[in-house]
Amino acid sequence: MRYKMNRKMVKKCTKCGGELRRVHRTFFERFEYLALYQCCRCQEEQADVRQYRYHFGEYCRCPRCGTFKLTRLKQPDKIDPMIGGVLNFVERVLGGKRLRHCRYCRIQFYDRRDVRAAGPPAAQSSANNTGELDAGVSST
Repeated sequence: MRYKMNRKMVKKCTKCGGELRRVHRTFFERFEYLALYQCCRCQEEQADVRQYRYHFGEYCRCPRCGTFKLTRLKQPDKIDPMIGGVLNFVERVLGGKRLRHCRYCRIQFYDRRDVRAAGPPAAQSSANNTGELDAGVSST
């Protein structure tokens, strides 16, 4: 056999690399998370969020995979599918005609929010404060 069927998929902790075990959720956590995991070494909790949570926040996210790397379309594409649903309909009504495209899922959807900038804004502002960009200019 090419693949071992008895091999268990183990999630790893992003903090220490330890094995994650699934833990019980409270009643209210069930509405927010698909699953909660706890690291065996550092006791850090990590969660798998539900997809409806991608509709809330400051910046636009893909409703399927959650990535911030989106492009704006001027008109609907005939090849890639349009995502439907109640939340996407509300986004279209509230936000007008902002059509977005996810390059990973290859889906189209409407969203009222802006796309997040590529670089972190803190790094750009610190470069301006230290004078690295104005190194070639001297005053006499």
